[in-house]
Amino acid sequence: MNQSTEISENSVQPRYLNTPVGQLRVWCGGDGPSLVVLPGLVMSAKVTALQMEEQFPGWHITVVELPGIGGSGNIPVRDIPGVAAAIYSSLGLLGIVRPVLLGFDLSAAIAIELSSLFSKGSELLLVDLDKAKHWIHGDQRLPSLKLCDDGTHLVALCAHFRNCLMLDSGRPTHIDPVGPSLPTDAELDTAVLDAAVNLAAYSKLWRVCSKGLEHALRTYVEKFRAFHLPSLTSLKPRLDSLKEGRSLFHPRKTTEIETPRLRKDYLQTPSGRVHLRRIGHGPKTLLVFHSAPGSAEPLELLMRRLAKGRTVIACDYLGNGDSDKAVGHVDIHSMAKNAIEVADALGLDKVDLFGTHTGALVALEFAIQKPHRVGRIILEAPVLLDQSFTDDILKNYLPPILPDRWGTHLLRAWNMRRDMFLFWPWYRQSRDAARSLGLPDLQTLHSWTVGLLKSGHTYHLTYGAAFSYDTRSKLPLLRCPALICAGPADMLVEGLAIARQIAPVGTKVQATPATVWYPGQPSTAINAAIAIYDAFLKGK
Repeated sequence: MNQSTEISENSVQPRYLNTPVGQLRVWCGGDGPSLVVLPGLVMSAKVTALQMEEQFPGWHITVVELPGIGGSGNIPVRDIPGVAAAIYSSLGLLGIVRPVLLGFDLSAAIAIELSSLFSKGSELLLVDLDKAKHWIHGDQRLPSLKLCDDGTHLVALCAHFRNCLMLDSGRPTHIDPVGPSLPTDAELDTAVLDAAVNLAAYSKLWRVCSKGLEHALRTYVEKFRAFHLPSLTSLKPRLDSLKEGRSLFHPRKTTEIETPRLRKDYLQTPSGRVHLRRIGHGPKTLLVFHSAPGSAEPLELLMRRLAKGRTVIACDYLGNGDSDKAVGHVDIHSMAKNAIEVADALGLDKVDLFGTHTGALVALEFAIQKPHRVGRIILEAPVLLDQSFTDDILKNYLPPILPDRWGTHLLRAWNMRRDMFLFWPWYRQSRDAARSLGLPDLQTLHSWTVGLLKSGHTYHLTYGAAFSYDTRSKLPLLRCPALICAGPADMLVEGLAIARQIAPVGTKVQATPATVWYPGQPSTAINAAIAIYDAFLKGK
């Protein structure tokens, strides 16, 4: 394994497919006949797609992010037939009917079931079955991934992935002398974080695939002899022989299932590919901007509650969450510029805006740059700090978080996120810096940590932009109807006193019962705060 902070994507593109049981994410690239790949359970779909595109040109490659993992983490994992059926229905949306189907290690159990669903003319290939056999019964079985309050479950997951990818499955105290190159630190980190999105589902998938593969090995002995390839190096000649006579794949324009549930999507903008969440329908659209770092995931409750009678859309900033990494200088001006690009790409001439913390500044700058395109705006806890405090924040708040092969960055991120709930600022470890919020439940802390880790080595760019923005000089330039607010447990609530002094005449500045995306807030306070937001957006 070698150090790397980035993964080059070439032409590989992610896409969500909407199925009756949830959204499934696939990674597609290349041109030629259709090759559908089920990655192994210790490597990410994204990295697998990049490797397959590079090593096997002349194929249209579709790598499936398995149910229970990453962007497919909301699809329930019950049994092999159910998982295969979800994948099959998704591939049908793309127009894939007779692919060459390739399964790695434990995913072979799914690949076998999936191949039986396709019509005559599809082909099945399986790689690394011997490894999978040892993983089921040997020393490399999946460890317990029960959430731990010290974050060591993440380190255990990382160590498990590294051992499976590095060690000889037959002699687990030795390095495997053959096989593909070991993953870079960034590739290993990507695989770990995809599995960490839903640890319970990933653990269930591992158990289901292990049981399914054991059954298949007993039942389909002759089939395995025909389909099994001993290693990835033997795959190219087999694929070359299968390519002859196979027609080129032409993606179908899909008619996807409409659903009232929150949906994820990707949107290409001039500045990069942006990851979106959207829900609701209505004549007006509300754009929602999240706090940095992480993603818009903590705002999903707010989005659902405000989606009655309107469309609500939230994007991960470039450099955060599942959006592309940021390129060049990042500040609130460039983040607002990209937000405007999102509105342009969506064909939105006029929108309402909601932003919290960093997002409040993005919304503010959006409204300043394009005042004629903004109806009403809610600024929740905009950053209004003394300059000396800001200088201290910029010096100490944003340490680098770079992936390493031993998973030490996972513990740093966990404890940094944990201390954000205990102290303000998090690095000021003293009783007089204690917050009233308290620690959240372990699942929330885990999800917030994974969100931070997904942003990786670029997390600090958007975070730092918030503390570098001159909110005091910008806020008086606001010209649309505005509500400035914050909940009582918000570490930025004291900024409301400054906002009252400098906000334009007619701006509402008030304390709200809760910062609704904070964990552990009373439901009555959350309901009351959302009612305030909804009434303001309706002009009441």
